[in-house]
Amino acid sequence: MSQAGERCEHFGDVLDVAPRTNACEACSALGETWSELRVCQTCGHVGCCEDSRHAHALQHFRATGHPLIMPLSRDERWAWCYVHGRYYQDVRVEPSRSNVRDWWHRLTGR
Repeated sequence: MSQAGERCEHFGDVLDVAPRTNACEACSALGETWSELRVCQTCGHVGCCEDSRHAHALQHFRATGHPLIMPLSRDERWAWCYVHGRYYQDVRVEPSRSNVRDWWHRLTGR
């Protein structure tokens, strides 16, 4: 495990991004279920983890090359870099107020 101070260069590419949904985008389209959700820290794509049947977060990385994911749950404080295969603990990227407002609007339609 890597410590928070030993972050890879991909943390420099992390945007103040809000999750696009509160569900796995691809599983929802397929009518499937998932176990845990991961958020791409480049674009906000939400995909299911590798413990889920389809591993859509990993598929998103393979399709886009976006390197970092974090859990959708704000209670968890870690990140994973697919490029380096490294886990980072005690990580938090706080969304800005405008991103929270945009995320809420997308979830509720209001």
